[in-house]
Amino acid sequence: MADLHINTEESPTQTPLLIPIQNHNHNHQVPQQEQNEETQLDQTLKKLETFLTLLGFNQSSWLSIALSWIAFLLIGVVLPVVVLEQSKCSGCELYQIKKFELDIVASQACLAAVSLLCLSHNLRKYGIRRFLFVDRFNGKMAQLHDDYVKQIWGSLRLLIFWALPCIILKTVREVIRISYVPHESWWLSVAILLALILSWTYVSLISLSASVLFHLVCNLQVIHFNDYGKLLERESDVFVYIEEHIRLRYYLSKISHRFRIYLLLEFLVVTASQFLTLLQTTGYSGTITLINGGDFAVSTIVQVVGIILCLHAATKISHRAQAITSLASRWHALVTCSSADSSQHRVSNNVGNMEPENFLNYIDINYSESDLESLDYVAIPTNSQLASYMSSYHKREAFVMYLQTNPGGITIFGWTVDRALLNTIFFIELSLVTWVLGKTIVFTSSK
Repeated sequence: MADLHINTEESPTQTPLLIPIQNHNHNHQVPQQEQNEETQLDQTLKKLETFLTLLGFNQSSWLSIALSWIAFLLIGVVLPVVVLEQSKCSGCELYQIKKFELDIVASQACLAAVSLLCLSHNLRKYGIRRFLFVDRFNGKMAQLHDDYVKQIWGSLRLLIFWALPCIILKTVREVIRISYVPHESWWLSVAILLALILSWTYVSLISLSASVLFHLVCNLQVIHFNDYGKLLERESDVFVYIEEHIRLRYYLSKISHRFRIYLLLEFLVVTASQFLTLLQTTGYSGTITLINGGDFAVSTIVQVVGIILCLHAATKISHRAQAITSLASRWHALVTCSSADSSQHRVSNNVGNMEPENFLNYIDINYSESDLESLDYVAIPTNSQLASYMSSYHKREAFVMYLQTNPGGITIFGWTVDRALLNTIFFIELSLVTWVLGKTIVFTSSK
């Protein structure tokens, strides 16, 4: 039995997906660099959690739930409605500013409420680490920690990149509105300006942050799929490929299950909001100007950007998961075509079985006791069993067939979010737009 000893120290460099978790006997030997990077990841997650707490997503207790929703109702709903109702000017009836802006407040509040409800539920149930799936390997992999930190900060920069221009546009629009619709005193105009900007920024950040969080979760999984694609660049045990792909699909199914309600409700709310906007602007008999219709444009940008971020992240991870089949097929073809000329200890392609000594070394190199307890799935064969063991070719062929029938991806109640679904959404939206334009334009021209 001495030949079956597994020597992990001589194993080749593995991808981060398959680096085994450190044994308890070697915990004291963890390099200082990995400990520092783990601390850096923890600090980054704490900063992200603090930011989400300020927006009201952290609802871990009844007190935080009450404070979060009270703040949302006061700042996002009551404050703009009171300001718009109390503001009196001679031009409001002419430009219908109040009617248009109340509809915008309602649509934005609905979208922010959906985002706050769905995301806070997941964060309260799983916590920030499990929510982002950064605890898959117990935090002992420096490379993944570095990629995690970069992706988290990249997502925060993405939020600033889209939120800041929208806030500037909103501020410019409100300044123009105040200049054309003066109030009794300048301080009242400034108070109304600040109140509307504060309320709009708050609800817009909530909706955009929810979309960026979904974008972040998907991009963190892209890191694992990239490492899985690198794993296929060299030949290894097919059972390791299948086990890791099962884990990847499992996490994609978890993400789909957690976000399906949010994605569906966000799409419905944004569609209804844009439908109402198009109906009001095209059915309005007066002139649409920057004063009465400028808020529609700014709010539409925020809503469409949120949808685009979600769809882009979902389609990216879905297409990355589907592309694994192509990589595996190429790997299978290259290994099969080059196996006849290989100088390693193998027999011909017609048989495809590996030599006993080479097969044992193969398991010693690629397996350890912590690789998903893989030795429980595949028993170490003896010399008498190797003659009837499945050939390497058939195992690779079975692996490719498995990938073809299990592509994976982000799904919404069974529908995979990919190019086909995007085409369907596009034609549905185009049909709604043309129908509204037909109704409003014909109705307006008949008058």
